[in-house]
Amino acid sequence: MSEVAQSEISPEQKTYSAVEKNGVVMAIWEMVGNKHIRTIDPRSREGKALLAHYQSQKEQQQKEETSESPAENAANATPGS
Repeated sequence: MSEVAQSEISPEQKTYSAVEKNGVVMAIWEMVGNKHIRTIDPRSREGKALLAHYQSQKEQQQKEETSESPAENAANATPGS
């Protein structure tokens, strides 16, 4: 891919998909839209960084979901339950 083409692709357009087999990540695909750009080895430095970033985001979302205050939980409860 030429430098011009690479500069036209913004990071927001890139997505990453984990390819799993028996619950183990075998590869990470870098995609732009529906087009496969490259395959990243999950054991590589970049692959480990991507997986660590995903895990930290997943943990943060779980913390946010469980950290709702009791007042918010009461407000969301249905009457009579």
